[in-house]
Amino acid sequence: MHLKSSSVPGGADASAQLGVVGAGNMGVRLARMFARAGRRVVLGTRDPQRALARLQGELPPTLTIGTPAQAFAAQAVLPTVFLRDGLVALLAEHRAALASKVLIDISNPFNQDYSDYILPWDTSSAEVLQQALPEVRVVGAFKNVFAEVFDRPDFGAASASVLSDVLVVGDDQDAKSVFLSLAQGTPFRYLDAGPLRNARTLERLTLITGRLGRQLGTYPRMNWRLLGESA
Repeated sequence: MHLKSSSVPGGADASAQLGVVGAGNMGVRLARMFARAGRRVVLGTRDPQRALARLQGELPPTLTIGTPAQAFAAQAVLPTVFLRDGLVALLAEHRAALASKVLIDISNPFNQDYSDYILPWDTSSAEVLQQALPEVRVVGAFKNVFAEVFDRPDFGAASASVLSDVLVVGDDQDAKSVFLSLAQGTPFRYLDAGPLRNARTLERLTLITGRLGRQLGTYPRMNWRLLGESA
């Protein structure tokens, strides 16, 4: 298995629209999804061969595998690191590259065994990142989406496509607009869930979703869709 010639250190630069940092379960899926939608994506990892293996050999033409530094050089950055594993320190290390950029925060502040969160109720992972890096424009998204959903995002029958929801939070409307532009053409419905402080509710919702999914036997392929009728 070989990387294509553009997928080597030096092949990615600031022309990338999105830098995904980390090639774990979420990283490879998000990078592939955005690339399939036509975005220019660099997937930053210290182990490119492992990343390609996780991609199962599929490397869309707009997806480049590069270094973490190259991912941080992109126009918008999406890290896939847990708060407990040093996310704040990692971002601080690349503070100069992140200045004024949109930072897409997908993190939930899980503890080591995923039974609870390491943050109190009066804050959120998104708010912690915004406090630590006030010069960065934080948008919270995909916090409610489990990794396996990206493999088969359509929950409907072939004759009745049903897309689930991604709840988006942030205090900067322009930053939200940048994110929604990047997300155009991806297989989700995106809902503006309000200011960044609403990440407190959104992140806690993920704990409840996991509990309910295990109870119903749908974990981890499950997601929310807000249903309603017009008045």
